[in-house]
Amino acid sequence: MKFGTKVIHAGVKPDPFSGAVMTPIYQTTTYVQEAPGIHKGYEYARAQNPTRDALQANLAALENGTKAICYSSGLAAMDAVVRLLNPGEEVLSTNDLYGGSYRQLTKVHARYGVESKFVDMSNAKSIKKHITKKTKLIWVETPTNPMLNIVDIKAICKIAKEKNILVCVDNTFASPYLQNPINLGADIVLHSCTKYLGGHSDVVMGAVIVKEEALSEHFYFIQNAVGAIPGPQDCFLMLRGIKTLHLRVERACRNAKKVANFLKKHPKVNRVNYPGFKSHPNHKIAKKQMRFFGAMVSFDLKGDDFEKAKSIMTATDYFLLAESLGGVESLIGHPASMTHGSIPREERLKVGLTDSLIRLSIGVEDVNDLMEDLKKALATI
Repeated sequence: MKFGTKVIHAGVKPDPFSGAVMTPIYQTTTYVQEAPGIHKGYEYARAQNPTRDALQANLAALENGTKAICYSSGLAAMDAVVRLLNPGEEVLSTNDLYGGSYRQLTKVHARYGVESKFVDMSNAKSIKKHITKKTKLIWVETPTNPMLNIVDIKAICKIAKEKNILVCVDNTFASPYLQNPINLGADIVLHSCTKYLGGHSDVVMGAVIVKEEALSEHFYFIQNAVGAIPGPQDCFLMLRGIKTLHLRVERACRNAKKVANFLKKHPKVNRVNYPGFKSHPNHKIAKKQMRFFGAMVSFDLKGDDFEKAKSIMTATDYFLLAESLGGVESLIGHPASMTHGSIPREERLKVGLTDSLIRLSIGVEDVNDLMEDLKKALATI
């Protein structure tokens, strides 16, 4: 089944009771049992829900995994992954990652003895020197947030396999349409489904997809035992959003390419981060492991002046100043004070996240309107 067919049909079947084409919203907390312990596979909605089951089957198919397990947010999904580790064990993570992920590792799991190490993964071979006997999980984000660095998934997974270390790839920025980490050797794929999968800025949700079915038992257990589950209405909306995933993402990627080239030529812009540029350090890897180069672009200003960046972000009409990404509408944000505010400034600067860095999530509007909007905003400084 090709991807464009998967998004619409994989895991989704007409309702057996009514013939409804769209998966029904099973808005119930509990299910009748024929006798104590004898039921039709459903007991209590925290553990199982038919609407959620359809979504999980769909997501597993999109990532070419065996099972998908959904949670109430991307960070809840991440929490379930890190719970694979025991006190004294270590997560080896990219040093350029989402601020919420950094916060969870350093402020939550660190309290319970799970250590984290943040390293540059732009050269996959360089991570070998950072691996110790305590390293049990390698956390990959690619493209990274917000610097749009590219990590060679296949090379990382090869190194991890030699050491019997699990690899989880946060695939949020790429979506399953652009990149399939399991095909490249990853054990676990994570999504903040809130972003491209939902695509309409109206659902918060997370998911993990596993390569080996045996690993799914851990995630189903955490889903039920901890209880960070998505409701049936959210699952319905996610299934609806996924049906147009390939159409939305492809349009947004094409728009992003034009916006990135526009910014690259602008005299007030210092640097544009976009994997589609041939000058990008890992452009060839991005070209090899991704279908397009993504719809995220970031840039900073000459002089690195926050006030000038603020002027730009408050002068746009179509780019909305807001957190998150991946919706049909274009968003503009300031990572240093918004999505990455939990990362110390000195750590942000080490990866190039300056005070004037602006992150763009390119939507599906007419690209000429988007470029004109940025042109007008840049004229304010």
